[in-house]
Amino acid sequence: SMQRRVNRMLNSSHDHKLLALMNVKGFDPEKVSVTVKDGKVKVLAEHREEHTTIGGKEYHYKSITKEISLPPGVNEDEVTYSL
Repeated sequence: SMQRRVNRMLNSSHDHKLLALMNVKGFDPEKVSVTVKDGKVKVLAEHREEHTTIGGKEYHYKSITKEISLPPGVNEDEVTYSL
C-alpha cells in the first residue's frame, strides 16, 4: 500500500529526531557554542554588555549552559544543530 511505502521510505533514511530545543533569544549567534563529546551535547550561550553611566561603568553578563546526553545508539558524528 502507499502508506506502507511512505513508512518504508521514512524508515530507510536516517532517523532525524529532535533532541532538544533551547531559547537563545537575545544572544548573538556567534556567542552560542555547541560541542559534542563523551556522549553529551553541551550548549553554551554568553552575552556581555557594557554601559557607561554617570556613576561609572555597568556590566551585564548572562549565560545559559545546557548538557544533554545522547540517546543510546546515536553516533556523535550524526548530531547536527541549527540556530
